[in-house]
Amino acid sequence: MSTIFGAPIHSEFLQDTLTILRRAIEMGKLEKQLLDYLSRPQRIVAVSIPIKINGAMMFLEGYRVQHNNALGPYKGGIRFHPEVTLEDDMALATLMTLKNSLAGIPYGGAKGAIQVDPKTLDKASLEELSRGYVRALINVLGPEVDIPAPDVGTNPQIMAWMVDEYSKMMGRNVPATFTAKPVQLWGNPVREYATGFGVAIMAREAWRELGKGDLSGARVSIHGFGNTGQWAAYWSNKMGAKVVAVADTSGTVHDPNGLDVERLIEVKNKTGKVIMYEGGRKLQPQDALVVDADILMPSAMENAITEHNAGNIKAKLIVEGANGPTTPEAEAMLSKRGVTIVPDILANAGGVIMSYLEWVENLQWFIWNEDETRMRLEGILVNNFKRTMNKFTALGSNATMRDAAVITAVERVRDAMQARGWI
Repeated sequence: MSTIFGAPIHSEFLQDTLTILRRAIEMGKLEKQLLDYLSRPQRIVAVSIPIKINGAMMFLEGYRVQHNNALGPYKGGIRFHPEVTLEDDMALATLMTLKNSLAGIPYGGAKGAIQVDPKTLDKASLEELSRGYVRALINVLGPEVDIPAPDVGTNPQIMAWMVDEYSKMMGRNVPATFTAKPVQLWGNPVREYATGFGVAIMAREAWRELGKGDLSGARVSIHGFGNTGQWAAYWSNKMGAKVVAVADTSGTVHDPNGLDVERLIEVKNKTGKVIMYEGGRKLQPQDALVVDADILMPSAMENAITEHNAGNIKAKLIVEGANGPTTPEAEAMLSKRGVTIVPDILANAGGVIMSYLEWVENLQWFIWNEDETRMRLEGILVNNFKRTMNKFTALGSNATMRDAAVITAVERVRDAMQARGWI
């Protein structure tokens, strides 16, 4: 068993992340000491947050993992989830370093979390928890230090509470400390759909690269129908694709003739369950991964595609909307079958790229309109894809697109560390 900071690693997700990193460093013939630098965070902050729930005092465990800041301030989301672990947070922070580097934006990587199910909290408790997290971490956050954003279980309202608490403690408005805020509180309307929009853009670019033309008529299945999955469905549909299946924890809705995406989103947001959609076959949640489709967008949680179900996947293109949805064993199986996988650090970078654009606006107290913002976002996404494809082509047949993306990302971090004199 591998160790980190002298302790054994129990998280399969962290083990998989380090395996991917090690493979890229070896394949790219990069300096071996990079693995030592990038396999452990620069700083981990663990906090205990007191909060009253139903009149009883509880102490919730929270983290902020700051992985690497060679390229700029730490950047990454905050996750509220009952099953989050520190090791998973470390894996997510590592991926953020790689994602931000690959995108060419001036950020390092970080991730935060609180072990809680936000659905069990009333609004007042959720607000107090959000503000308590900021108070506990005030000394390690800031617009030039560490800039959080939403992740699983958090949203723009939580970011609004957090930026308000931070600003109160600083004695002035500091909007650039958090991103993906509500539009009325220094946010940008593109941020709501940026991650899903980016997934659709990557599907379009990859489909073209495979010689299939545009997305017109391409059959898409989406596993996970939260913010990312909903907007990936919406924009894929706008680009001409036919969404044939979507899934959340309630089940999968499948219709080979295509689903009404806007009605699906309306049903999901009203009832919380995609199976309340009238029409289509109702299947188990995992069935969205294996229905007959051209493009699969796993957009739920990590490790959704494993060696146990990879053999049943029919899609020829997988675009990872979630972080770490495909295990290395599953990727090896799929690659042998000729399946192309657009990796998470490339495919779902739309959110953090948009956060960068929002951050730039906030630092300058300046606002771009929605159309101009989306145009800037798409330009960065397309260039990001082309840069990765160029590396993929240069590496040859033994490489995957993930190898190309990670090598490209590590090279940029390496160059920054060398310039600083760290290595």
